[in-house]
Amino acid sequence: MVAPPRSAYLHIPFCHKRCFYCDFSIIPLGDSAQAPDSPGITSINAYLDLLHREISISPKGPALSTIYLGGGTPSLLKKNEVGDLLKNLQRKFGFQDGAEITMEVDPATFFENDLNGYIGIGINRFSLGAQALDDSTLASIGRKHNRSQVIEACDWVNKLFKKGMLRSWSLDLIQNLPGLNLSKWIKELEQAVRTEAPHLSIYDLTIEPDTVFGRLHKKGKLNIPIDSESQKIDFETTRLLKSRGFARYEISSYSLPGHASRHNRMYWSGSGWWGFGMGATSAPWGERFSRPRTIAGYKKWLEQQESQSLEKTLSIEKSKSMPLDELLMIGLRRREGIHLEELAKNAGWTQKKCDKNLKSLEKFWLNSINEGFLLRHNGRYFLSDPKGMQISNQILIQMFLWWDSLDRDQ
Repeated sequence: MVAPPRSAYLHIPFCHKRCFYCDFSIIPLGDSAQAPDSPGITSINAYLDLLHREISISPKGPALSTIYLGGGTPSLLKKNEVGDLLKNLQRKFGFQDGAEITMEVDPATFFENDLNGYIGIGINRFSLGAQALDDSTLASIGRKHNRSQVIEACDWVNKLFKKGMLRSWSLDLIQNLPGLNLSKWIKELEQAVRTEAPHLSIYDLTIEPDTVFGRLHKKGKLNIPIDSESQKIDFETTRLLKSRGFARYEISSYSLPGHASRHNRMYWSGSGWWGFGMGATSAPWGERFSRPRTIAGYKKWLEQQESQSLEKTLSIEKSKSMPLDELLMIGLRRREGIHLEELAKNAGWTQKKCDKNLKSLEKFWLNSINEGFLLRHNGRYFLSDPKGMQISNQILIQMFLWWDSLDRDQ
């Protein structure tokens, strides 16, 4: 059984439009999303009512140490709407002193005064979704904002951070985008460092089938870096950021000392968390559950929860432990990796089962260990940086092959 959940994720699904790479559970509202009396405002109000209802019927748990508002675009909400959500969470669970409360914000959806408003109702960390710092790249991926809006937003956030009004902030970028080569990427990365963001989230582009990019890729019309180029990009990203004082504490996360995201570290440690909203995933006691990805499906699910009985994964008495393959998958993303036997016992394995099965995993990982992609020390396994992190999917495939070979009934 995982540790009691002390974190919560709230999904705010609204966006102006769907970006070309995006397969998230969102609701595009168009350019007039924030206009008074627009259909977008009606949709937001109806959704927030559902979200409040879900929080209210949730089982109680320990006081929260991290809260994360993600999306979608949470900065399409007014400060009082965000404040009401935080108040509802606090009534249900309570907040620990010094809780980290993060909100994703989009450069095209707020002004400097809006940030002050969000801080006033409890937000103490912003995650700024730039995704790129080049106008042509931003247009090619379907983003609404431009480079100058990103730089202006970074200046606003950083000024508040330097005044001590924020505990930290993060800038999000995507590497290996179409048309991006190593020299262009290094130029963007240098710009990102100059924003003085103490935390950078740098995601690899994932081509999802039911997206604009997915359809273009299927037709052979998407010009993305080849594997050898993407490996150079990842290597140079780590090298450059390390030279500027950043540590890579998780595959997609870099931070200056003291600025690692507590919510990120919780999630990748395998600890439990609450999730609320359309498409949100939760695993408060170990077993994962994902809510329906459409507003109609989410509303129907919520009504069933209210009239019948709660989803079993939300109950400590009914939920199962997180399976070992999931614990391995998320744990290997972290710089410190995993202690194999400890993790197996956390998943409910007996010593006898550990002795019988864990040694065989080493056989599946042997080539990765010999090549220096996967390191081991005192029972811990962790990906080398950058070589191992570059091919993490390959190492995970080896783990899943081992998992499929087991007789898990014994």
